[in-house]
Amino acid sequence: MSSVIERTDIVIVGAGFTGLSAALELKRAGIDFLVLEARDHVGGRVEAVRNGLGELVDSGGQFLCVDMPEVMALARAYGKTFVETYVEGEFISYPSMTPAGAVRTYHVARAIRERMNGIEPDDPSIAGLTVATWLERQADTADAKAAFRSMIEGLWCLPLDKVPLWYLIDNDRRITNEVFELQYFLRETMQSLADDLAADLGDRLRLGEAATRIERGRQGIRVVSTGGVVEAGAALVALPPATAAKLDFAPSLPSELASALGVWESGAVIKILVRYARPFWRERTLSGMVMWRDQPGLFACDASTDADHAALAVFVGGPLALRWHPLGETTLRAEIIARLVQALGPRAADVVDFSVRDWTHDRWSGGAYSDLIVDVTARHAERVILAGAPPVHFACSELSPSFPGYVEGAIVAGRIAAGKIQSAIATSASGS
Repeated sequence: MSSVIERTDIVIVGAGFTGLSAALELKRAGIDFLVLEARDHVGGRVEAVRNGLGELVDSGGQFLCVDMPEVMALARAYGKTFVETYVEGEFISYPSMTPAGAVRTYHVARAIRERMNGIEPDDPSIAGLTVATWLERQADTADAKAAFRSMIEGLWCLPLDKVPLWYLIDNDRRITNEVFELQYFLRETMQSLADDLAADLGDRLRLGEAATRIERGRQGIRVVSTGGVVEAGAALVALPPATAAKLDFAPSLPSELASALGVWESGAVIKILVRYARPFWRERTLSGMVMWRDQPGLFACDASTDADHAALAVFVGGPLALRWHPLGETTLRAEIIARLVQALGPRAADVVDFSVRDWTHDRWSGGAYSDLIVDVTARHAERVILAGAPPVHFACSELSPSFPGYVEGAIVAGRIAAGKIQSAIATSASGS
């Protein structure tokens, strides 16, 4: 470890979209900062890799829509190319149903979700209930409940018996898109947008430097990383709560804050991109969108950049991801292809490339798409974390007032955190 101690105004731990957005706001305000990122690339749960064909593909967060104004504006500002997700044609619900039945089941599942969101999070009648317990009490058909379970476990990536009902309601109410959330993706990848933001930070960004310890003192903070020691007036921990909880804090964080960080669990997801020579499903007037009711959390959609670059993105979320995590790529590939053949026919076996990113138990982000509160009593955890232990502040997409768990939410959370830090600096300066 280097013996040189660096000094700056603010240390930001984590270069996902939260950390990057906060850093850019501080840069505009003329505040000195240093961003420490454990990985060798920025983006957090956004990531791009080369598949077996040499194509750069999104292996992490990918989709956006017009109802996500901040990420849309950034993508436009950096000249990204929007690819509209193909959704024309039939939506498949497997085991097979008539097209009308599949649409009806989907709409009933959506109706269950809307009914759930009509409940006030602080309604005493739901205190202590998990989503699973509430769902059991509903009078809907087994098919509709299975579709709802698949939808929720696919989106939040944890089993319904772990998720407090009040938390899911509060979380879901902040996801306000009215258009399809998979409306667009970026031809250049979402990762390229993170790289563009990082490029604007210059030498104030350090990759491959994992923060391990944050020490709080009267004069500010010291952050110990794998690259050395940084002294600063304040720190912004821009990490998911379950990851932030693993940092060593000295002195220990206030017990209420430590407890608030400890009630989160990372979701589990495996993302697969299956490349084909042609989008054969379109020739059968299918959208490529499939939801498996017999495997809650398994979902596919068309992710073709064009007809010559045909692809299906397959998402394995929640308990199913945890069950399939130990399989190994060969067995997982056989499982996924068999499921695609069941739903879309024998041509689904004619695979050109099969690219897997297993986010389950990821070292630096815990999993994907986000962390969730798993303690039904932890009603104030978000408020406590956002209050932080100044001069140590916390921010992440999970805590965002809009689109928690999404890139949009991460951008909003980072900008809000930067604003709070600027206000604290201004207050300190006026009082000195």
